[in-house]
Amino acid sequence: MKNLILLVALLFATPALAEDSKSANPAFQSIITHQLQAIAKDDAATAYADAAPMVQKLFPTSEIFMNMVRGGYAPVYRHKAFDFEGSGTDESGRPYQRVGLIGEDGARYEATYYMEQQPDGSWKISGCVVAKVAGEEA
Repeated sequence: MKNLILLVALLFATPALAEDSKSANPAFQSIITHQLQAIAKDDAATAYADAAPMVQKLFPTSEIFMNMVRGGYAPVYRHKAFDFEGSGTDESGRPYQRVGLIGEDGARYEATYYMEQQPDGSWKISGCVVAKVAGEEA
């Protein structure tokens, strides 16, 4: 399982972000909120439905997906609060949304959600990188 998490981390590693906006993208905010609420309720099917096809290919069932979230994304899986920060595109053109999280441990984390537009115009989450914000407690 650790190798799979490492593989996912490497797949989602990205170049530096070039933040375009200090505000949240409403479309991104909606889908991320939807997934965070589903994860908080352990609603694997709903959380999985918000993941992009590439993510679903890596994690072929909703339960495998939720196990990955539980094991590798504790601040996402069980958070006390979250708020939306800036959005933009990275150097390769991938859209992202930054989300501040307060983990169960009381520490502040920054999650960068990468988004992928689908052929029907909707958005799905194509990756998430979470980092603890040094020196900040809730």
